[in-house]
Amino acid sequence: MDAMALHRQATVADTHNDLILLVDHHDRRGDRDHFAEYWLPQLRAGGVNVQVLPICVEEQFQSEGALRRTLLLIERVHELAEEHHDEVAVCLTGADVDAAVAAGRIALIIALEGAHAVGQDPRLINALARTGVRVVSLAHYGRTFLADGSGLDDSSGSRLTPQGLDVLREMERLGVVFDISHLGVNGVDEVLDVLTRPFLATHSACLEITKIHRNLGDSQLRAIAARGGVISVAAAIPMFIDPAGSSAERVVDHIEHLVSVAGADHVGLGPDFIEDYFRQVFGGWPAQTPGVRDGFAPAEIERPADLPKITETMVRRGFAEADIRKILGENVMRVLREVMGRPL
Repeated sequence: MDAMALHRQATVADTHNDLILLVDHHDRRGDRDHFAEYWLPQLRAGGVNVQVLPICVEEQFQSEGALRRTLLLIERVHELAEEHHDEVAVCLTGADVDAAVAAGRIALIIALEGAHAVGQDPRLINALARTGVRVVSLAHYGRTFLADGSGLDDSSGSRLTPQGLDVLREMERLGVVFDISHLGVNGVDEVLDVLTRPFLATHSACLEITKIHRNLGDSQLRAIAARGGVISVAAAIPMFIDPAGSSAERVVDHIEHLVSVAGADHVGLGPDFIEDYFRQVFGGWPAQTPGVRDGFAPAEIERPADLPKITETMVRRGFAEADIRKILGENVMRVLREVMGRPL
């Protein structure tokens, strides 16, 4: 099996790349060409067909400026799609994604990483869905008015708030895909009790392999799979994969564990490409990043162009071609076709 040929032929879906933050960073310095000059070549080199673009609201905009910051970054995604309409398209439904990929364009899906913009007003999820938001997580590392992130597992460890439950139910009704990554451990259990439609863990990994609060335990993995969900591996984050050596081999260790626990129909890729942003904005990983205080080796899967290394490793380990295609993108596409933009 030719790994590179397989990678090029497969539909590759990346469920988490924070590139819009770096695009905004360059915009503010008068460089409006950063996306075209850096990210488009990277995405093409990595064979990415479907790109989920999370809007992560930085701490200085929480909570007072969260809605404004979110809307401005969403608008920038729409601008990029207009500026590069031959290359990318913002997609609102699974059918839109299929059409974009068939036309040779990269399908862009707008997401919220931590729904800070919703605040205490569940109706705002409707307004944000009207702007094109199609994937949402309720919390980042800390607390929102909707839920606690996994960074609070050792302190509050609380479940969803009443507003969070309202947002969760409205997302299901609207056809907005729920993202369980970052949610606190008790919140995960509550979501598993409430959700009825398939959902995503857009950038997670296996607690059984790497002990960090952001990773998911085997019982959670099985429960996500039982509900038709997909767990995408955060291949670019050393703290989640292996702080001692986050190689493509270690990424595939997580993939193998996921397959053994959840099944090959429930595994995807969500590398969480954030390191370029941290380097250019902070000069390296921020000190408050979980796991950084202990030090870590750089990730081998550092940028989109590195994604074929995962396929090469899966081929070398004897994964079936059909399973590789599922993991690269077909599993995520199933969830998008079934849920995204399809109201109940």
